[in-house]
Amino acid sequence: MNAPTMQGLNLSAPAYVKNARLLAWVADMAALCKPESIVWCDGSEEEYQRLCQQLVDAGTFKKLNPAKRPNSFLACSDPSDVARVEDRTFICSAKKEDAGPTNNWMAPNDMRATLQPLFEGCMQGRTMYVVPFSMGPLGSHIAHIGVELTDSAYVAVNQRLMTRMGKAVYDVLGVDGEFVPCMHTVGAPLAKGEKDETRWPCNPSVKYIVHYPETREIWSYGSGYGGNALLGKKCLALRIASTMGRDQGWLAEHMLILGVANPEGKKYHVAAAFPSACGKTNFSMLVPPAGFDGWKVTTIGDDIAWIKPDAAGKLRAINPEAGYFGVAPGTNMHTNPNCMRSLDRDVIFTNVALTDDGDVWWEGMEKDTGKLPDHLIDWKGQGLDAGHRQGNRRQGRAPERPLHRGCHQQPGAGSGLGRRRRRADRRLHLRWPPLDHRAAGDRGPQLDGRRLHGRHHGLRDHRRRLWRTGRGAPRPLRHAAVLRLQHERLLPALAGPGRQAQGFRRHAAAHLHHQLVPQGCCGQVRLARLRRKHARAQVDDRPHRRQGQGHETMFGIAPAYSEINWAGLDFSAAQFDTVTAIDKAAWKDELKLHDEHFAKLAYHLPKELLETRAAIEARLGA
Repeated sequence: MNAPTMQGLNLSAPAYVKNARLLAWVADMAALCKPESIVWCDGSEEEYQRLCQQLVDAGTFKKLNPAKRPNSFLACSDPSDVARVEDRTFICSAKKEDAGPTNNWMAPNDMRATLQPLFEGCMQGRTMYVVPFSMGPLGSHIAHIGVELTDSAYVAVNQRLMTRMGKAVYDVLGVDGEFVPCMHTVGAPLAKGEKDETRWPCNPSVKYIVHYPETREIWSYGSGYGGNALLGKKCLALRIASTMGRDQGWLAEHMLILGVANPEGKKYHVAAAFPSACGKTNFSMLVPPAGFDGWKVTTIGDDIAWIKPDAAGKLRAINPEAGYFGVAPGTNMHTNPNCMRSLDRDVIFTNVALTDDGDVWWEGMEKDTGKLPDHLIDWKGQGLDAGHRQGNRRQGRAPERPLHRGCHQQPGAGSGLGRRRRRADRRLHLRWPPLDHRAAGDRGPQLDGRRLHGRHHGLRDHRRRLWRTGRGAPRPLRHAAVLRLQHERLLPALAGPGRQAQGFRRHAAAHLHHQLVPQGCCGQVRLARLRRKHARAQVDDRPHRRQGQGHETMFGIAPAYSEINWAGLDFSAAQFDTVTAIDKAAWKDELKLHDEHFAKLAYHLPKELLETRAAIEARLGA
């Protein structure tokens, strides 16, 4: 983007902002976007409450019943601005092949020429908020700083929930510290004297979310919703960070991080990658079930992991976010009690239904109350009678959440891959043959995900890499393979032998369609205990530790029924056999569907991935 000359607007920068590059950038962007005023956010509680009240007055927020949800708000977006716009998301790398076959690409100069007239005067009549934030704990060598310029107060308050946002960031940034510039506008300038009559400003017809990997820039135009506008999340923490990690020798992954401690106090940390809507958040917030007295589960993060080697070469991970942001439908006390308890207060809900007594509701909450509400107001302001379903997103800050602990540089003990597939691959596995370190990363791209946002295709993308990486999908796979080789001695911290993380599926009977086998995500603690045991055996590499640990199948080592603690759960050996059964015909059909996917990933595709796939085909044909 060209750097226009400052035209007299007072920056009003606080004295504690001393970074020359930041000051110059804000001046350039103010001259380009022409805001009416500039506010430098300090992240204070007073500022948060003031901006929230400003949003209430504008109609963007509705304050919820303080007796039911203290300090919580409901926002309802414009119907044209309700989801990520993947078709308008671009990776503008210098070379098209570096964006990969699964991302939209435009030459950087061409995109800058496209955005220049859009951003010219885009903030007229509005306030520009300067939002400094840290992805990761302030001062951590794993963390990185970003600064978002936005004309949306909604973005400013949400960044306070989702990141370490505020004055302390400037102390870390100092005079010459590095930051990722994040430029955002709703794309709805106001004429002189014009009053904004919309409750959700956005541009209903023009939207761009643009990344420049080489220069570490993010530009977003036209949307005020979710990851389109909160640029620290997918844009920085995955897309830009994946390129930073490639250049600097670390990984930015779409993975949860949790800790599992046994009654003796020995704690293990696990990272696990799932496609969207496959239980990642539920898995990250497990509650030990009956029969697991003394076991503890720690939620570190439910969405993104940054994994870096320390001075000794040991891989450590952090959750770069400070809050939780996720889809609401289906969340209840049965599927995720920890999440529901975390939503009692200090939450911003978006596009969920409003009850007559000033609370929120979404699909699945009837499982807790035993009935649907008699009447609701949907996110478009229309009344709904009992039987209608409603729900979208909720987000809140992490430090007050149940079972959340410090997320600074947690050492890893293992990782897992999860997937949702109709027929094939319903069994439980703890290790894949050959017992090498490639399986966890290399087999993942074959794992199927749920249909997303109405798209009628499976997402063979365990890390959700296809749309959320700043480089082509094969490049992260190759980078991960190289990192594994560099740290092979300490590899269990990253992958260990490939393990599939989930062990439940929907019941085959139609009238039991919503029953999970085993029942609920909390039951996954039973399998997490087994994974810890098998990971320890792999680390120790002692033959006597391997005895009695599962049985060999054509896909790896599966646990025996007797190895799992079934206390408190009525789950028979016959049901277990159903879960662990291998349908060879279904798997052969599944592998036929991979041809087009592998062809897309041919550029920079690691040869180990092709070898793994060939080995699977050979075992199926045996």
